[in-house]
Amino acid sequence: MLNLLLFILLILCFLLGMLWLRSGLFNIANMKVKKWLHFLTDTPVKGAATGTVVTAFIHSSSAVMVLTVGLASSGIIPFRQTIGIMLGSNIGTTFTLEMFTLNMNYLIVPSIIIGCILIAFKKDTLRSAGFIFTGFGLIFASIKGIQWVAEPLTTHPLLHEYIDKVNNHLLIALLIGCILTAIIQSSTVVTGVTMGFLAAQSIDLHAGIAIMLGANVGTCITAFIASIGGGVQARLTAYAHIWLNVIGVMVFIPLIPLLGTIVQKLAGSPDLQLAHASVIFNLICSLLVLPFAFKFAGFIEKVHLRK
Repeated sequence: MLNLLLFILLILCFLLGMLWLRSGLFNIANMKVKKWLHFLTDTPVKGAATGTVVTAFIHSSSAVMVLTVGLASSGIIPFRQTIGIMLGSNIGTTFTLEMFTLNMNYLIVPSIIIGCILIAFKKDTLRSAGFIFTGFGLIFASIKGIQWVAEPLTTHPLLHEYIDKVNNHLLIALLIGCILTAIIQSSTVVTGVTMGFLAAQSIDLHAGIAIMLGANVGTCITAFIASIGGGVQARLTAYAHIWLNVIGVMVFIPLIPLLGTIVQKLAGSPDLQLAHASVIFNLICSLLVLPFAFKFAGFIEKVHLRK
């Protein structure tokens, strides 16, 4: 029971760390991000590059998609130009997962101390920098804690049976990833926690990949919610995001064993293998659709604009 409460506390710290990191980065780059999304999206390739850079910088594909939906809703960006951004945002979010695999333990305490000091200042830029440092420290402290508590937690009789089901039934693992991400509204957090369980060898790689794929479907809920009441262009953007992620996941479900074999050859540690699997999945899906971005947009319009 104590391990379960500690695990929940670590998840909350992880969420808080991600929130502060994103908020700090977004506050510093708010106007620049909007300008980048506005002026650098006239072609799918430029949109994908912009979406990748912006998402990698602010560590949130959901935030980028909400911004994109808002720009489409206001008419600043036509729906067809949003396709490149969402393809890029799917690629950019993998940078955060790769960052999670780095050994940053020696920076945890200094980051939190520096962050707390900067938050005390009244100047917005310094406060935002403080949130970035504090969020960074909380994220890596939480990851370390999750890895530490995962093994004893999964040996608990109440959870051991469910862990076995996740390992033996990939569709259950995929559904868990989808539901948890829809609730938390962050595929990065769900996949990051999964990486912690993998590092502790509490779940196997194939189950971890299935959870990651499910998280890519669950993250669509954020853009869909943002599109409610936003007009036709906003709804089309949200629908395109759903179609893109769902089709990609459906294609990759039977390829999970192959993807697992590939990433095992690329890295030794299970958490790094999952991070690489996320990169491969999102990169392949985005690059396959990129040459047909406008045709894909036409398909979405044809399906969802029918009277």
